[in-house]
Amino acid sequence: MADYKIPSLTADIFIFDNDFNFILIKRKNEPYKDCWALPGGFVEYGESVETAAVREAKEETSIDVELIDLVNVYSKPDRDPRGHTVTVAYTAKGDFTSKNANSDAKDIGIFSQDDLNNLEIAFDHRKIIKDCINKAKK
Repeated sequence: MADYKIPSLTADIFIFDNDFNFILIKRKNEPYKDCWALPGGFVEYGESVETAAVREAKEETSIDVELIDLVNVYSKPDRDPRGHTVTVAYTAKGDFTSKNANSDAKDIGIFSQDDLNNLEIAFDHRKIIKDCINKAKK
């Protein structure tokens, strides 16, 4: 049998409120340690991407989310310095009052679109966030 290299699969979640404020986590680990990122992570074997998105949101933010919409798939081979990683991004709603940084998250914050230019953002999440805002506002 041939030996194939297979990209890793992740899910990223844009958790927002009615004013389009959104949650970002500050990364605890490399790559991009101490940078802001969307909550998200690797899909486990046997798990759907949707289930992984909900699980990762809960693990990193303590927020139970309801997925609203699929935003896009981001698959540029160099988007993650750890290797070729494909992510599926979702918009989601959740109760911000229950937020608490856990798992791979060092901190958690609530931001608006106006804050984006002043933040160090991990991976290609700035583009994903902009796409999510555009999708959520439709």
